[in-house]
Amino acid sequence: MDLAQEEVQFLTIPDLLRESTAIPRRSPKTFYLITLTLIFPLSFAILAHSLFTHPILSQLENHPSADDSQTRHEWTLLLIFQFCYLIFLFAFSLLSTAAVVFTVASIYTGKPVSFSSTISAIPKVFKRLFITFLWVTLMMALYNTIFVVFLVVLVIAIDINDSLLALFSLMVILLLFLVVHVYITALWHLASVVSVLEPIYGLAAMKKSYELLKGRARMALVLVFGYLGVCGVIAGTFASVVVHGGDRYGVFSRIVVGGFLVGVLVIVNLVGLLVQSVFYYLAKSYHHQGIDKSALHEHLGGYLGEYVPLKSNIQMEDI
Repeated sequence: MDLAQEEVQFLTIPDLLRESTAIPRRSPKTFYLITLTLIFPLSFAILAHSLFTHPILSQLENHPSADDSQTRHEWTLLLIFQFCYLIFLFAFSLLSTAAVVFTVASIYTGKPVSFSSTISAIPKVFKRLFITFLWVTLMMALYNTIFVVFLVVLVIAIDINDSLLALFSLMVILLLFLVVHVYITALWHLASVVSVLEPIYGLAAMKKSYELLKGRARMALVLVFGYLGVCGVIAGTFASVVVHGGDRYGVFSRIVVGGFLVGVLVIVNLVGLLVQSVFYYLAKSYHHQGIDKSALHEHLGGYLGEYVPLKSNIQMEDI
């Protein structure tokens, strides 16, 4: 964060990662508390929820014709657990994003940084992120609908032995996941930063994010794809060793591996949030959009209820 603004636009991915990982050194206590109270519970829930759902799914799969009341009870338990898990995941994801983006921006503007000030700002930041998330949800719903349609077409094509249609459907599905899904994820992450640092949110933040990604979309796609890939490897290893590895690994080994993987995911999530925060400044610099530190300082102060000076021409003349 000490680089000159004209130098930021030329950062490579290794430079971006190096700059991002250096930020917590500016306020180690604050980031330690954010990691412990927000990012750790989020990372633990992402991996550990399968430990609770796996026994229920196994029971339903191995005993499909069991007592109807018992089956309904297990399905109800599964749905309630999944619903609570999604609410927890959604809430802590937005809370973690709000905390990290606000703290990084405070460091950038030279604003005093503390865990208490970050927590105090989260309620107002959360509301803006929530509205932006609703628009992303609508976009993802449209994407998932198209994805499912082509998935059904692929199944039908395989069933009727239409190799040409099957190949076409498979190519579209791969394109949707490798490009469209990753791009929407990048759009969402950048829009989240915009929602915190600029006086816009929701659809306006999505449009601003789309504009900022122009010229930097390839870097954003590589970063998001790398993040999703690392998370996929961690989740796959956790499922293989901890969840399904009861017959091959002892309890102690599974606990050690599980704890290690949770720790790795915590680091990955923290770095991911730091990268998306710094990427915002990189994208702004690439488009030669200067960042007024004093205005940003005042904007951040508004979340804490601090006095924000009015800047209209009339009021300035009155002064």
